[in-house]
Amino acid sequence: MSEGAIFAKKPELALAQHKFAILNGTPEQSNSAMQKLVEGIKEDKMSVYYSKLVAEGVLQEDKSLAKELEEASAAELVKLDNNVEAAKEESGDLEQNECSIHRAVFLAQIGEDEKAHEAYEEVLQRPATTLNQKLDIVFGKLRLAMFYHRPQIVQREIDRAHDLINKGGDWDRRNRLKAVECIWRCGQRQFKEASDLFIECLSTYASPELMSLTDFVCHGALACAIVMNRSDIKKKVIDAPEVVEVINYIPNVDKLLRSLYDCKYADFFVALAGVETDHLKVSRYLYAHRRYYTREMRIRSYAQLLESYLSLTIKSMADSFGVSEEFIDKELSRFVAAGRLHCVIDKVAGIVETNRPDTKNAQYQTTIKQGDMLLNRIQKLSGIISV
Repeated sequence: MSEGAIFAKKPELALAQHKFAILNGTPEQSNSAMQKLVEGIKEDKMSVYYSKLVAEGVLQEDKSLAKELEEASAAELVKLDNNVEAAKEESGDLEQNECSIHRAVFLAQIGEDEKAHEAYEEVLQRPATTLNQKLDIVFGKLRLAMFYHRPQIVQREIDRAHDLINKGGDWDRRNRLKAVECIWRCGQRQFKEASDLFIECLSTYASPELMSLTDFVCHGALACAIVMNRSDIKKKVIDAPEVVEVINYIPNVDKLLRSLYDCKYADFFVALAGVETDHLKVSRYLYAHRRYYTREMRIRSYAQLLESYLSLTIKSMADSFGVSEEFIDKELSRFVAAGRLHCVIDKVAGIVETNRPDTKNAQYQTTIKQGDMLLNRIQKLSGIISV
């Protein structure tokens, strides 16, 4: 792997996550994130980004810190400018490109996102830029777009990265792109695509610049939980060595997966509430989908229980989930009316009767319909041939 593969590590996506947690987390989460954000800003000399956060009201202004950051970033930028000029006089195209990319990365690091974008694009368009350098530049631009949450640019750079990788990108960059796309698909509510990418790159995950393995497993496991069947959840997620390695650090996710697989629905509801508080509400990628996610997971658990019975009492169902009969009645009524659950509620008898769709009859009707369409096409074709 070339040195260029390191370039896409700035700006640190963890800092954008800390900012998000400050604004949306619990007081305890917010205070912890505040401390980590300030530490990260100091470490990376993020003078421009610090000024933006002060203007947004995320951080309180510290004039001495602002001056210190500005002086440090200005000095580093002068050094990088000198390196670029020296490379033009003394080195070849490859070294010149690397110096220019280093400068663009630093601009991205301190918060000069527009200037960083322009600097990346300028190097990208040079005739002497190698394929791997182009990929690293695209990863850098992709990282910038993810840091500032610009969906259209993220998708454009993902497509550009796929085009470049198809021309000969190495295994490391292919795997990194899968990891990035997995997390981005989670943020776009494309959980099926995200779960497939998660399973593909889990065993070879090597993208700590994106997020830690624990956070990656958290997002990937939650995507799998909403779309995979029980047997696949057990085989591909719960029992996966990489998941086992870190799952103790995310206990509510562990409990969610295991309780769903073991049909312990009261524990499942408790775990789902914990997942919402600890992960969905503070994740930049999942926050917008927190209500959708909890609703779909509740529907999934109700459907899973109902599959095992022809009928059962509302009381027994409420006991299974550890909630009141009124809550279950309200939930089922809502989802049955929306066509999300196939059952009938008998309020008088206090019974829920399953009403599974007749799949065989539906398949028969589909076959008849497709047959009619085929016959019509054959008739049209025979008419054309006869003419």
